[in-house]
Amino acid sequence: MTRVVRPIRCDDLDPLYRMAQNTGGGFTNLPADRPTLQQKVERALACFSRDTDAPDNELFLFALEDSASGAVDGTCQIYSSIGANWPFYSYRIGALTQVSKELGQTFRAETLTLCTDLDGATEVGGLFLEPGARAAGAGRLLARARYLFIKMHRPRFAPRTIAELRGALDAAGSSPFWDGLAGRFFGMPFCEADAFNAVHGNQFIADLMPKHPIYTSMLPDSARVQIGVPHQSGQAAMRMLEREGFAFDCYIDIFDGGPTMIAETDRIATIRDAQGSRITQIAELGNGGGDGISHLIATGRLHSFRCCRGLMHVAQHGATLDRAAAIALDVGVGDTIVHVAD
Repeated sequence: MTRVVRPIRCDDLDPLYRMAQNTGGGFTNLPADRPTLQQKVERALACFSRDTDAPDNELFLFALEDSASGAVDGTCQIYSSIGANWPFYSYRIGALTQVSKELGQTFRAETLTLCTDLDGATEVGGLFLEPGARAAGAGRLLARARYLFIKMHRPRFAPRTIAELRGALDAAGSSPFWDGLAGRFFGMPFCEADAFNAVHGNQFIADLMPKHPIYTSMLPDSARVQIGVPHQSGQAAMRMLEREGFAFDCYIDIFDGGPTMIAETDRIATIRDAQGSRITQIAELGNGGGDGISHLIATGRLHSFRCCRGLMHVAQHGATLDRAAAIALDVGVGDTIVHVAD
């Protein structure tokens, strides 16, 4: 079985909606709201059709497909420039130091400040796999395919890339961070606020939340200990981001307190190490790719983009690519590819 990452299509709405229903909440980029998902698909199709190198406010939505059966059981997204339609709000973790000469003591307080520091960055997110597909490196394929797409369309993306990780939830599906902070100002449960945010954006948070810094010592312990902590299911995603060069830099999600990971786009490992585009040409097809080294291989521009794993050997005259990967990518001798070691 060869899995292929490709642009979303109109007929992917049903599996996309099914996946959205299985996220368990707190997954803002994949809301379980069919009309909203329909709008996302239509927006992505328009962006894949815009054949220009000029940066813009774009959404690229992808599907993970079993090339043999055509079944779709995974998805991921790229936002080329966040903060265009409405500001992108985060809490920045800071500190305030105060000195009392009379008491002879120095006090250092941790604070959360509402900010839009990350406006204009590229965001990778919305990665979800059906439970039955979470094996054989499918999540890693989805994640790294996004970086190859950015590599192949580099002018459309920002110098900095972020990834928001879902924050920790309790057994009831609520967010201790929300309950201890924002929930006190809005009088609505986390699930309701999260669903509203997924459809309408988080401007309502900025409209109603206090603009001054919040002292974390004023929060209940249940909320404070979850600041910057990813959801239980997000630990592996955080490690994968760190391997790519992302780091937590004191920004958290304003809803659930999950960590925001940040990297310089050109220093993301897959983007930095990827080779090809106008250089690597397929010279021949083989059974096992010569030396049998596994690569992530991508081809195509915009709506014709495809990415999968394959065995290949790169020599001075070109690449020998295994036939299964060539079929999945719909490429042949003479076509060019982008590739990076798996």
